[in-house]
Amino acid sequence: MNHRLTTRVAALGLAAAAALTAGCENMSERQKGTAVGAGIGAAAGAVLSSATGGKAGTGAVVGGALGAVAGNVWSKRQEERRVAMEQATRGTGVDVSRTADNQLKLNIPSDVSFDVNSAAIKPPMRTVLDKFAQTLQGDQNIRVQVIGHTDSTGSNAVNDPLSVDRAQSVRDYLAGHGVSPSRIQTEGRGEHQPIADNSTEAGRAKNRRVEIYLREPAA
Repeated sequence: MNHRLTTRVAALGLAAAAALTAGCENMSERQKGTAVGAGIGAAAGAVLSSATGGKAGTGAVVGGALGAVAGNVWSKRQEERRVAMEQATRGTGVDVSRTADNQLKLNIPSDVSFDVNSAAIKPPMRTVLDKFAQTLQGDQNIRVQVIGHTDSTGSNAVNDPLSVDRAQSVRDYLAGHGVSPSRIQTEGRGEHQPIADNSTEAGRAKNRRVEIYLREPAA
C-alpha cells in the first residue's frame, strides 16, 4: 500500500472539512458538524484501509460516510436550542456556543450570574435560566452539567465550596422550573480554571462565572 497516498487522502479529508466549515458562512451548525465528521471519517477510513491492506481511496469513502453520521450527533433539536438561547441572551454578555464534542455551552459571567462572595442568582440570570429550562421541556434524554467558578479573591478554603454552591444554586433553580435534578450534574472548580487575568477587576469578573453544558447522549 502506498503510504504517501494514504497520508495524502487523510490530509485532504481533514482539509476539506476545514475548508467547508470556514468557507460557508451560511452553513448551519448541524451542517458544519456533518462536514467535520465526514472529513475526520475520511481520514480515519484511509488510515484504517491502509493498515488492513485495502485501498486508501475506498477507505476514505467509507470513513467519510461513517464520519458524517457521527457528525450529526448534534441534532436538529440541539441546533434549535442553540438558536433560541442566542436570541434569549443577545446583549447580556452570555456566550452560547457548540463544543467540539457536540455539547451546547452557556458561559454566564458575573455581570449576569453572581456577585462577589455570593451564590445567590442575580435577576438577569433568572431570565436566562427560565428560557433554558423551557428548551428542555419534554426531553427526558437530555443531560445537563453545571460548573461553578470563582475569581482569585480569597482562599481555596472559601472559593472551592463557593463555586460548588453556585453550581447547586443553578441546579436548584432549574429543578424548580421543571428540570429533573437527576438529569443535572454539578461541579465546582474554584479559582483553578481562570479564563482571564485575575490581577484586574475586569479579568476577575470574567472568571467569576457559571458554565452550563447540555448534551444529548448517543443512542
